Amino acid sequence: MHLQKTTPHHKDTSTFSHSVAVAQMSLAIAQVLGIRVDERALVRGALLHDYYLYNCQEEKEAHPRHHFTHAAIAAENARRDFSLSDKEEDIIRKHMFPLNPALPKYRETAIVSIADKICAIREYLTPNPLPAHTSERGQA
Repeated sequence: MHLQKTTPHHKDTSTFSHSVAVAQMSLAIAQVLGIRVDERALVRGALLHDYYLYNCQEEKEAHPRHHFTHAAIAAENARRDFSLSDKEEDIIRKHMFPLNPALPKYRETAIVSIADKICAIREYLTPNPLPAHTSERGQA
């Protein structure tokens, strides 16, 4: 995941910082709504949901359909590099619902999908939304 620390994601946020924020937001959503979840799968899936390992801002021509394809690429990379449960793979593959039309199979998948969208909106609209996690890029 070291590469993700230096790979830009939304505006000034690294992919790593975004993934950590999604994991934190996912846990918060489950807690606030009182939803019982597999916390290990929720956090691992959230941390790996954007594990596509390329710079989507610089490689737009190589990945013109990034928003539609990166979830499958992230799942393949995560499956190659880590031992994933079915739930963790579902989280990674389906976090872009409804852009990717496959329905989430688990409540953890739905939660990460929602958390990802909340974090993305915050990252686009807020200057330096995650200063505690951007220090690896020299911005904190």
